[in-house]
Amino acid sequence: MMITSSRLNLVLLAAMACPIVLLAQQDVNAPQGKFTASTDVGAALHGATTYDAPTGTYRIAGSGADMWGAADAFHFSWLQLAGDAALTADVHFPAEVTGPLEKAVLIMRQSLAPGSPYADTAIHADGHITLQYRIAPDGKTDDVTSTEHKSVRLRIERKGNVFTAYNSTADGKMTPFASIAIPMSGPIYIGLGVCSHAPGQLATVMFSSVTIERPAAAR
Repeated sequence: MMITSSRLNLVLLAAMACPIVLLAQQDVNAPQGKFTASTDVGAALHGATTYDAPTGTYRIAGSGADMWGAADAFHFSWLQLAGDAALTADVHFPAEVTGPLEKAVLIMRQSLAPGSPYADTAIHADGHITLQYRIAPDGKTDDVTSTEHKSVRLRIERKGNVFTAYNSTADGKMTPFASIAIPMSGPIYIGLGVCSHAPGQLATVMFSSVTIERPAAAR
């Protein structure tokens, strides 16, 4: 069978197109350190996660109007886990921030939908720390505020369907300050997130000393 020059050109173009598409998909969902992928949830302005392997540091840039109400908007670096788990990290804001309500979160959520049920330990740029949560899909968000201010090390823990927020106290101990029961099934999404509280701007936060702990029965 003879292949004409025009037909050969079409074959070559098709062969070249496939790898380009696959590479683009890999770039969007590239693994980052302990996490499987990095995703914009409900945010129109694209964020990014950069992982520095020698230091174990995550630099996460995220936009988004807020993580509140019936829907969230933020950049999320995540993995899926079933069963009990705890995520702990040090959180560092830069000297200049987008505003006092810029958020960095350690979060556990049912899905990547903006209105997913979730619980997180959130620290805002002004230093106040909260357990934020949404119990029902597309429902309201509520929170509980910690008495600690500007803690660096934070933790979110799941035991069954009970989610507990921790922060470090002046003596360096991790102390729980609030818990909430939220029904979640199957593998859930666990990770780090940043919301600029300004949909047209990116906020950048550094996360370090990140650990994920799991009981032997949950592995």
